[in-house]
Amino acid sequence: MTTFNDTLLRAARGEKVEHTPVWYMRQAGRSQPEYRKIKEKYSLEQITHEPELCAYVTRLPVENYNVDAAILYKDIVTPLVGIGVDVKIKSGVGPVISNPIRTVQDVANLGEFSPEDHVPFVLDTIKLLTTEQLSVPLIGFAGAPFTLASYMIEGGPSKSYNKTKAFMVSEPQAWFALMDKLADMIVVYIKAQVKAGAKAIQIFDSWVGALNVSDYRIFIKPIMTRIFSELRETGVPLITFGVGASHLAMEWHDLPVDVVGIDWRLSIEEARAKGLTKPLMGNLDPSYLIGEWAEIEKRAKLIIEQGVAHPSHIFNLGHGVFPEVDPDVLKRLTALIHDYSRELISAKSN
Repeated sequence: MTTFNDTLLRAARGEKVEHTPVWYMRQAGRSQPEYRKIKEKYSLEQITHEPELCAYVTRLPVENYNVDAAILYKDIVTPLVGIGVDVKIKSGVGPVISNPIRTVQDVANLGEFSPEDHVPFVLDTIKLLTTEQLSVPLIGFAGAPFTLASYMIEGGPSKSYNKTKAFMVSEPQAWFALMDKLADMIVVYIKAQVKAGAKAIQIFDSWVGALNVSDYRIFIKPIMTRIFSELRETGVPLITFGVGASHLAMEWHDLPVDVVGIDWRLSIEEARAKGLTKPLMGNLDPSYLIGEWAEIEKRAKLIIEQGVAHPSHIFNLGHGVFPEVDPDVLKRLTALIHDYSRELISAKSN
């Protein structure tokens, strides 16, 4: 029987590891030829609703790249359908919502979320992966309230989040009601994922970097504190991550999380100088992956070195893999991370 690789779980808890663990956001799909072949026949929605197919897509990068964790293949808006949000994933656009939130009554009209009733296919996929197919931890995930709210208020993807931020400050009663509704959904959803077999959890607050620190503290931090506090009882490592949010890194460090994810705008060394002592995850700029290998290697080694000097580190990208990335580069990068960090950790302990 294959030995279970728990390196990522140990790193997330700040325990001793033999090498720096690595996984890549959006490692499942997009740049993989096997995935593109599947996408010729099936939509994202169809893949996520078929546990066997979804499990295959989820485990494929583990087999191809030798990464230390799998990330469940699905979209962050998946659970919104269960509470009455009319959302469709449009190719080349992303989530599009036909009944956007405009008033406190719109929030009141949202339903209660039941994972077993609304997303049984997600739970079945997790069970299949964790009982039969994976020898590494499966990371479950959910979108954070601000990021989900931004889709629900804007009606789809946005670059400015103007409607979201205006709603937040001008309709505080409706805003906080929406935060509570989404928090309820996220907690129930994540607990169901862990019960099904997920060994770690990441909350993606992808777009919260659009807020300043003051607004984050007033409108977001209380609900994030509540979510992570309630999820602590699951006993699995909790990771938070957002893009373009270096100014919020210390706010995240205050939350009851195990791991703070950072993008390429804040180095591990700078994060540590700010006072971030918790395990960090990150943070190679994914744009470099289509560049020359010598440059990728140089920049990856610097991150590995800073990570080994930090109390604990999980290697990742500063955002997700994009379609133009050659899968062989990710395989080569994984080997570099494992081998180089093993050398540094061994030398450090001698």
